[in-house]
Amino acid sequence: MKFLKLLFLSLLVAVPAFGQMSQPVSWKAEAVKVEGNVYEIRATGTIAGDWHIYDLTDYGDSGPNGTILTVDAADKVNLVGDPYIASETHKGFDEVFEVEIGTCDSPVVICQKVELLQGNEVTVPVTVEWQACNDENCIPPEDFTMDVTLPAGEGLPVVSQADTADDPNATAPGEGKSIWGLILEAIAWGFVALLTPCVFPMIPMTVSFFLKQNQAAEGEEKKKGRGKWLASVFGLSIVALYTIPIAVIILITYFAGGATITADIFNWLATHWLPNIIFFLIFMIFAASFFGAFEITLPSKWLNKSDENSNKGGLAGVFFVALTLVLVSFSCTGPIVGSVLIKSTQGQFWEPIITMLAFSIAFALPFTLLAFAPSLLDKLPKSGGWLNSVKVVLGFVEVALGFKFLSVADQTYHWGLLDREVYLAIWIVVFTLLGLYLLGKIRFEMDSPVQHLSVFRLILVIIDFTFVVYMIPGMWGAPLKALSGYLPPITTQDFVLDQAQHSAGGPTYIVGQAQEDEYGLPADRKYADFLHLPYDIPAFFDYEEARAYAAKVGKPMLIDFTGHGCVNCREMESRVWSDPRVLKLMKNDYVVCSLYGDDKKVLDKEDWVTTPEGKVLKSLGKINSYFVMNRYHVNAQPYYAIIDPVTEKHKVPSRSYNLDVDEYVAFLEKGLE
Repeated sequence: MKFLKLLFLSLLVAVPAFGQMSQPVSWKAEAVKVEGNVYEIRATGTIAGDWHIYDLTDYGDSGPNGTILTVDAADKVNLVGDPYIASETHKGFDEVFEVEIGTCDSPVVICQKVELLQGNEVTVPVTVEWQACNDENCIPPEDFTMDVTLPAGEGLPVVSQADTADDPNATAPGEGKSIWGLILEAIAWGFVALLTPCVFPMIPMTVSFFLKQNQAAEGEEKKKGRGKWLASVFGLSIVALYTIPIAVIILITYFAGGATITADIFNWLATHWLPNIIFFLIFMIFAASFFGAFEITLPSKWLNKSDENSNKGGLAGVFFVALTLVLVSFSCTGPIVGSVLIKSTQGQFWEPIITMLAFSIAFALPFTLLAFAPSLLDKLPKSGGWLNSVKVVLGFVEVALGFKFLSVADQTYHWGLLDREVYLAIWIVVFTLLGLYLLGKIRFEMDSPVQHLSVFRLILVIIDFTFVVYMIPGMWGAPLKALSGYLPPITTQDFVLDQAQHSAGGPTYIVGQAQEDEYGLPADRKYADFLHLPYDIPAFFDYEEARAYAAKVGKPMLIDFTGHGCVNCREMESRVWSDPRVLKLMKNDYVVCSLYGDDKKVLDKEDWVTTPEGKVLKSLGKINSYFVMNRYHVNAQPYYAIIDPVTEKHKVPSRSYNLDVDEYVAFLEKGLE
């Protein structure tokens, strides 16, 4: 009997396929206010002729395909109850399926009540899945998505784009914006990206390179022409390096639908040991060159050719510097790029390419202007060795900054080479030596003797030694908030002075003491043996484990999507989480779940995840990234979401990188209401 039913259903579906039968159902959707900030979304289906669709019942394998209504906007609205049919439904026993089924004729009205979460006008996607049948035939199931606009909520906070974006550093281009609005937004974020910790330090290397390029030219007019030409090529190279690969990746992602593959590429560049070690070595090589150990030059064969055509020799070096700039800055600009790529998987095609072009032009413009500026330095006096002093100072800076990349690899792979106090010790020594150099106590081969201390040098010495003194307390656990984006997390600190005072009063910096007794968290939490949050914030590091515990104790979940190499995450922890109000809420009122998207720890086989495409994810970071991207459509850090552990729905709009402590407190308090 079961075989006959399956054969009959197959014939019902197959017949219209051969006849190319048109779809008899069309849909439209609207929103009707119920009360306050509660609206009823109504999807109305018009059904032609004697066709019908089925009700919302899930009949499983023993019945037809029930209709499904989905409202997908968890960060904008809360669902109130389940979907329901407001029109007439015909119930009866079906002899084919041998179960009681419900059918709907035209017009059918399916409703879902929602409650607004923000004081903005929002657009939510509404999807209907259905199967149309008549007494003779059935058409294969189809789905249709409609956008429904809801007005601004009454008495609710207006949420900025930065608060609701998937990216911690930048806002993804929004729905419904004009192309000019997208371009202006991308330009703004291009300029903002220049101020991030891993972009701004690249300025000294750029200036130094073009100083050398200008010195290589002979004759005043030749220098000016060469400098302008190379500076222009430099700017165009930056734009091309951002736009062309992104355009290619977007095209591949768009046609192949492989957004997860794209996320893996960016994650690899920002956190894998190989590119980070390469960046570290590049900085060390540049520093050694600045100290006078050797000159970074092209091979002699290339130099001979450059005598015939100087442009050829210079272009290779210019492109290399542009490539280094783009790669090294990627850990900060990557989230912006990732946000654009995610946008491309949501139906936007040309907009991501155009906005990436606008972003890269804005990002490259200041560097291009700096590339023009070194030609003006040639007019300054050449005597006194001042130019070599500039190079040496830059060499010290390059040494200090290079260790940031080694630290990223160390954190993601848990090597334990650069704990916080080791990192600080290196910086303290480097900048102390820099101060002594500025005082003339240390001299390199090409330096001129320092006969007297100029006012400018004195100012630099004061700034340098003030910075050194500021860092020294960090050796005993001082938070050093101004450097939070550069330093390893406070959880790697091995020694903290006056631990009793810390535990009795403000934030605690003791590592490895998760305070299970005080907060009641299980002692055998997954991955808690090598992952810790600062200030002894009790946390889970596995989503399902955290959700089960939160449901048990009746507390909301605070999801913290973070990463070892995320400089903005460290700033949020140091400047926002350290606030006593935030700590109190996080420790007492929430179950915190921190998901590291770049951790390279290979998990036990039973914890591996296999994607629908058949790819096996083995490391904790890849599993977390895959989960967050598929569940929340986020591929950037930090990302903070407050969810109900039972329904897994957002309680308030999510947040990203924002150092406003009061807003973060309001975010946590709102999640408790």
